[in-house]
Amino acid sequence: MAKCEVCGKGPQFGHNVSFSKRHTNRQFRPNVAKRTVVVNGQARKLNVCAQCLKTFNKA
Repeated sequence: MAKCEVCGKGPQFGHNVSFSKRHTNRQFRPNVAKRTVVVNGQARKLNVCAQCLKTFNKA
């Protein structure tokens, strides 16, 4: 499963809860994409989550 190489965010687990209140397992997956990011003056391809991309664009 995809994991952010900057912050380490990965999938989390929880439950789907139906109308009848049955709990079945599910996954919350982070929004991870492979992007070219400049780190210390060098371009590197990283798996980065959307939150980290927003932070890179801010700086």
